[in-house]
Amino acid sequence: MFVQLTSISSILQDRAIIARVWDYLTRQFTFGRITVSVSSVILGVLVVLVTIVLSRWASSLLDRRLANRRHIDPGLRYTICRLAKYVIVTIGSLVALKQAFMIDLTSIAVIFTALSVGIGFGLQYIAADIASGFILLFERPIRIGDRITIGEDEGDVQSINLRTTVVTTNDRIAIIVPNSKLVGQRVVNWSYGDPRARIAIPIGVADDSDIELVTHTLIEASEGVSNVLVEPKPRVQFLKFGDYSLDFRLLVWTNQPRRHVQIRSDINYRIARLFRERSIRIPYPTQEFLLKGIPRELEPSLLTDNDLADNPTAGASPSS
Repeated sequence: MFVQLTSISSILQDRAIIARVWDYLTRQFTFGRITVSVSSVILGVLVVLVTIVLSRWASSLLDRRLANRRHIDPGLRYTICRLAKYVIVTIGSLVALKQAFMIDLTSIAVIFTALSVGIGFGLQYIAADIASGFILLFERPIRIGDRITIGEDEGDVQSINLRTTVVTTNDRIAIIVPNSKLVGQRVVNWSYGDPRARIAIPIGVADDSDIELVTHTLIEASEGVSNVLVEPKPRVQFLKFGDYSLDFRLLVWTNQPRRHVQIRSDINYRIARLFRERSIRIPYPTQEFLLKGIPRELEPSLLTDNDLADNPTAGASPSS
């Protein structure tokens, strides 16, 4: 009998402790329109964690499903997965706010209005980057895998995030570019639209060169080069008579525009070799100076060895 009373007493004490803990967890605190409790905050945190896990799982699952659809390019697949992830995170965040702080959509709108004021004053650049990120995802002027040039930097687009875009150069260096820079500034996209691109290689030759020989030599230099298309055919344009050269431009087409640097290098190697074989000179700027009023005794010291060889008596001093 005593043992039964003791067990009943311990059970009642345990229930009292549980009730006290539950009362503490569910006790509500009100701050204006916001009502919060420890249990609601814990529930909100759990909703956030579940949302993060669910968004990653759903994005990964969607990416694997879309990878089997060959008519969907990787850039579009990346955009769909990103948007799905953002939608899940947004919905989960709203649910977490409602569970944690017991606020309705009207209160959430008030909070976002207050945040927009802060964004307008201090976070306008971050807001511009985020808005530009959505523009890149929806409009898709730049896609994953595209080859782009931004100023003096060139590389492949690896990822388009909410605020920044990661571009990897040929040196395997990652460049973090704000999305607003990609939307608001001039960007060269070598992979946009038509996969073919024209590459221009300027070259200047001496003004006494044979124009027909230069034209045929440049065309020959472009033949057989890797990644250079046979159609459209390479062309040579005679641009102008320069100050000390005849200026030409070799135009070739390629279906691998991201390799334009290597294509230029290969063609330049061949041009240099063929020009050397055919005695076609590449001129360099020269300047001639006309000196007046120099004393006669200083004239021999200004003559070059070639001048003395042509006129041996030029450097002889006058006899007394």
